[in-house]
Amino acid sequence: QLQASGGGLVQAGGSLRLSCAASGRTISMYTVGWFRQAPGKEREFVATIGRGDGSRFYYADSVKGRFTIARDNAKNTAALQMNSLKPEDTAVYYCAAKRTIVTAPFYSSADDYDDWGQGTQVTVSS
Repeated sequence: QLQASGGGLVQAGGSLRLSCAASGRTISMYTVGWFRQAPGKEREFVATIGRGDGSRFYYADSVKGRFTIARDNAKNTAALQMNSLKPEDTAVYYCAAKRTIVTAPFYSSADDYDDWGQGTQVTVSS
């Protein structure tokens, strides 16, 4: 089970840090992804981090340079640090996990992921 938290209301230019806590599984064995869904839009890929030590990651162009994905295997969590937030970042953010091998490619499609958290709302005001 995945539990996402850390969302909230922030002004444009501000920062938020989302957390994804895993229970009943060892998160180091999983690729973890963050997705978001704005009202009336499809779920959109944000970032993903490969299994293992977290040295492999991949971002959507829309967040590259502003968001940072990380994992803390000792705490069985993953995080998404979001800086320089924009109103267009407003969405419900979801963390997802996929059991993979160490050399697995990056997964940027929601259909690739097996487990999902419940989502946390991020609202960026202008």
